[in-house]
Amino acid sequence: MPIELHETVVALMRDVARDIVMPRYQNLRTEEISEKAADDLVTIADKESEIRLAEGLARILPEAGIIGEEACAADPAILERAGDGLNWIIDPIDGTGNFAAGRPPFGIMIALADAETTLAGWILDPLTGRLCHAILGAGSHIDGAQVHARESGDALPVAALAVYFMTPEERADIQQRSAGNFALVDIPRCAAEQYPRLVLGQNDVSVFARTLPWDHAAGTLFVNEAGGCCQRLNGSPYRVGDLRRGLLGASSPRLWDLAAEKLFA
Repeated sequence: MPIELHETVVALMRDVARDIVMPRYQNLRTEEISEKAADDLVTIADKESEIRLAEGLARILPEAGIIGEEACAADPAILERAGDGLNWIIDPIDGTGNFAAGRPPFGIMIALADAETTLAGWILDPLTGRLCHAILGAGSHIDGAQVHARESGDALPVAALAVYFMTPEERADIQQRSAGNFALVDIPRCAAEQYPRLVLGQNDVSVFARTLPWDHAAGTLFVNEAGGCCQRLNGSPYRVGDLRRGLLGASSPRLWDLAAEKLFA
């Protein structure tokens, strides 16, 4: 089923990027940006993008539910449906902090999940037009070409650690454990950019504290289908609807094992 839906989903995402997201980029008024929680912004473009995506996805597959980031912010009970039945999962603008500041990266992320299993995921960069997608059992693709995850090849594996949702104690511990084992780089504060970096040989390891489905359902599938490895810190698979903290991604199973040993053993 996801293969048959692919072109229609991509067309919808590109339409929303063109008609809603990009016209607002570097063109937001102060009153069009608000704070849902500390360090968690939402803009009028997020809301309008989600409405348009939800309407379009409901037409594409009417039997699927809709779980959108902004709908869940308004009604947290919607998130309880994650992991139950067939659902579209929408991040209307991932990297909203960047988008609101008028800088890249940011992206649109959509996943289709059946119960706890992600069947397909799409990640669109509205600025460049790059489209990453994966379908369970059918590999990962960028702009239509199949891709295979590769390591950076650097002397020390390159690690991008999303520590801003960690406690101060967790942050200090992981930074100490990284010393001498990994070359730390800045994170993009955008899962829609971080996951492709693991596949493209730019980053070798990434750690996420929060694991909300709109941030991670599409990206984990994309990395795993490309031959990388993205799992819970204990080695169990990522499951939609499981909101536990902690997710470790790597460009190869070898580097996942190394990171799990050095950072979390």
